[in-house]
Amino acid sequence: MNVLRKFIGIKTTTGLLVLVAAVLLGSCENATKSETLGLQEEEEMPPNIILLMADDQGWGDTGYNGHPDLLTPNLDKMAANGAVFERFYAAAPVCSPTRGTVMTGRHPLRYGICHANCGHIKQEEITLAELVKERGYATGHFGKWHIGTLTRDTLDANRGGQAKFDGDYAPPWDNGFDVSFVTESKVPTWNPMITPPKSAEDVSDKLVEGESFQTFYWTGPGEIVTDNLEGDDSRVIMDWAIPFIENSVNQKKPFLTIIWFHTPHLPVLTGEEYKKPYAELSEDQQNYYGVMTALDLQVGRLRDKLEDLGVAENTVLFYTSDNGPEGKSVTGRTQGLTKGLRGRKRSLYEGGVRVPGIVEWKGKITPGTKITAPSFTSDYFPTIAKLLGIDLKTKNRPYDGVDLFPFISGEKTQREQPLAFDYQLQSALISEDYKIYRENPSSEFELYNISVDPGETRNLAKEEQGKLQEMVSYWKNWNESVESSSTGEDY
Repeated sequence: MNVLRKFIGIKTTTGLLVLVAAVLLGSCENATKSETLGLQEEEEMPPNIILLMADDQGWGDTGYNGHPDLLTPNLDKMAANGAVFERFYAAAPVCSPTRGTVMTGRHPLRYGICHANCGHIKQEEITLAELVKERGYATGHFGKWHIGTLTRDTLDANRGGQAKFDGDYAPPWDNGFDVSFVTESKVPTWNPMITPPKSAEDVSDKLVEGESFQTFYWTGPGEIVTDNLEGDDSRVIMDWAIPFIENSVNQKKPFLTIIWFHTPHLPVLTGEEYKKPYAELSEDQQNYYGVMTALDLQVGRLRDKLEDLGVAENTVLFYTSDNGPEGKSVTGRTQGLTKGLRGRKRSLYEGGVRVPGIVEWKGKITPGTKITAPSFTSDYFPTIAKLLGIDLKTKNRPYDGVDLFPFISGEKTQREQPLAFDYQLQSALISEDYKIYRENPSSEFELYNISVDPGETRNLAKEEQGKLQEMVSYWKNWNESVESSSTGEDY
């Protein structure tokens, strides 16, 4: 019995002890796949966890999802060898709020992140890094942060170093991360610390916000990185993430590694070698597809490294995007595709929030798995908590996500808890088949049968008023909970 209690710190109950005993005896016929996914043999560490996120990658921007030109062979392999979420959503249609949901499992309005460059992760929040440290994990964050400023005394990016934003200082090293290599917000996707020259034709002008724009990679308080910052930004980020993983493996510590790429956020720039596969396309397409190919190469580099280190079978690898593609249409460097979905970044219509979603765990997740239940970035936190045997009920606060592994294992096929959204006056709620959307509080809710009409072309509000009122009532009750959280009631 004492041997059973050593399983990665999971709090054992009578039912769980029976399950674990069955695993030890090699007789798992009566245990569900989702119950056994998180259990390791006594001599093994709990699973390593890696969260990958692109920036502004559209639902249609992968080879495995049918893009006509873009080459993403490594994402395609990851999808083929793991599970693909056919309806995965960013919990907000812009960067910072979505990233807040990954970090906390809670809607960002519960703690004041209302849009990009608004609010920060509050100290009272329990971050994902702080959660896993309860189980002895090494924690590292690499790439884009954008859920708080990184400095109070140096002009940096959108808010850093400006007195009026001092209250938004909330760097990763104060939120549970042992190692960091991060920027506050966006950078050029090529030569990331060199602002491209301004010109009327150059899309990189969009980097400039206000009177000036200066940004740095930080590794700690006052610690600015000045070397190895040339070339592709995704490669620069991975050059820091991989040594962290290697060091964790050498120290025999489980690790949480968060890698948030800047690609393909504007300004979109790439090197000639990444343009070559797209030489017959326009210059704008060459740059956009080139940065995505460069990102894809780094995903492949990471997967190969996990194999080389012998930890692929003990590492859960997630991939997604923070929102849909930039721009009002496919023009210039905003070449991201929604694959026919309505809306783009900043919209709560499908094109603004439905994004690529993949999870791979060699030997644990059946290759080629397809998950049709709607899922979103708020689900990462409770999924990881469940995997590590951490009871979120003890945290005494509402969570907006659910454990994903019952869907991954096939134990469940339909989601009971809807996905709720609130962004810049827009409101939405997504259930298994239906979705409601409202542009602002003065407008009426629209109703769509999203399972058969993903393009949101037919408003059923008048035809199915019972379903409409049912979903509106749920959203209003959820919104009351969010408003209560925003006053600090959860703390």
